Amino acid sequence: MGILGNFVNQTNTILWSYVLIVLLIGSGLYFTFRTKFVPFRMIGEMFRLMGEGATGDNKGVSSFQAFCISTASRVGTGNLAGVAIAITTGGPGAVFWMWLIAMIGSASAFVEATLAQIYKVKNGDTFRGGPAYYMEKALNARWMGVTFAVLISITFGLAFNSVQANTITSSLNNSFGLNKGLIAIVLSIITAIIIFGGLKRIAKVAEWMVPVMAGAYILIALYIMVTNFTALPGVFSFIFKSAFGLKDVAGGALGAAMMNGIKRGLFSNEAGMGSAPNAAATAEVTHPVKQGLIQALGVFFDTLVVCSSTAFIILISGLYTSKEGNGIVLTQKALEGSLGSWAGIFLAFIVFLFAFSFVVGNYYYGESNIEFIKNNKLVLNLYRLAVVGMVAFGSLAELNFVWSLADLFMGLMAIINLIAIILLGKIAFNALSDYNKQKANNQNPVFYTSNIPGLKNVEAWENAPEQAKQKLG
Repeated sequence: MGILGNFVNQTNTILWSYVLIVLLIGSGLYFTFRTKFVPFRMIGEMFRLMGEGATGDNKGVSSFQAFCISTASRVGTGNLAGVAIAITTGGPGAVFWMWLIAMIGSASAFVEATLAQIYKVKNGDTFRGGPAYYMEKALNARWMGVTFAVLISITFGLAFNSVQANTITSSLNNSFGLNKGLIAIVLSIITAIIIFGGLKRIAKVAEWMVPVMAGAYILIALYIMVTNFTALPGVFSFIFKSAFGLKDVAGGALGAAMMNGIKRGLFSNEAGMGSAPNAAATAEVTHPVKQGLIQALGVFFDTLVVCSSTAFIILISGLYTSKEGNGIVLTQKALEGSLGSWAGIFLAFIVFLFAFSFVVGNYYYGESNIEFIKNNKLVLNLYRLAVVGMVAFGSLAELNFVWSLADLFMGLMAIINLIAIILLGKIAFNALSDYNKQKANNQNPVFYTSNIPGLKNVEAWENAPEQAKQKLG
């Protein structure tokens, strides 16, 4: 374990300190310019699209439900614990780099989600898709898709879910003194009921859980910021100065701030990693660009809203120099310092919702990719049992090594996906041009395979419903 652990940690250092920083920032800037800053100039359209329901007979997954599935995976304890760790290890400047990677990465999220929509496949009353699918269909590289599918199934379905279950158990045990074994049993049963119920049940759970958990947490953060309004200018100034090494606090030199901000920013918002497109592909929309825009909005929501909430809570509390290694405990202390001891119980409830929604969203990513590797009911049910088993295991285990291993797999996933979407970016750019052209003609954009000349191996858009030429109100 010691030798393997050292190897994993050293590999992570190389991946996250050099390779991924170049790829993430480089690809994000490339997509931002090639889409003419689409995440910023079309933000109004993003919010408008959130209100659109599923098309056709409404049996499918709506844009909002798909957004919630991906947000359920994005918005996990990384938004609470991960941000706290980034600040204590990289200094307050890490927050700036988290913001930057979100603004740059939103264009990457748009491209990968649009591609996932174009190359999605029918799955009963719903759809499935993601990077593995566009790697096979658009790049003719099934080996690449299978490699990605294996990495994401292990990383999200098994490793990350173990960590999230551990976080839930620790939080409930510390706050209420509940027996860890009992918590493990209950968590495993709830997880089994949801994931054996299929995508629609996952979508319904995510649809109500995400707004509740995020809304409650953001309201608390806003209350703390409003009641400490005079401290906010100093907090912003501190973040920017620390971002460039002008303030050497808590290890906040430029390199540490940048590495921790980018690493935790990617872990939180997943832009370019290739995970969220699996959820984006499930949406039933009239044009792929619609879901691309909605998923770009998800990056902003995750990092600029939820992660920033945690950052301000910690920075206002003054605990950013703490040596506390447990991010959840640090966030809890910061909340208690601002609101009183009741905040510990509140955070335990929020942690449960955040972490469990993460488990639900992560499972679906694994399911979609298991079906890509081998569409077999027995294999899928074995995978479901493995997920439930890892939730039980994670509730009781010490998982430092699992975290490091998950970081490694996550980094490899991101590299494979970024290479693929860079090669396929032109297809997403053409889809965006088609969308804008229809909008300019005052039409509700609808996509057909023929809209992009030379498009091949597309299944879901050959016979799109004839709803296009509806006039916009």
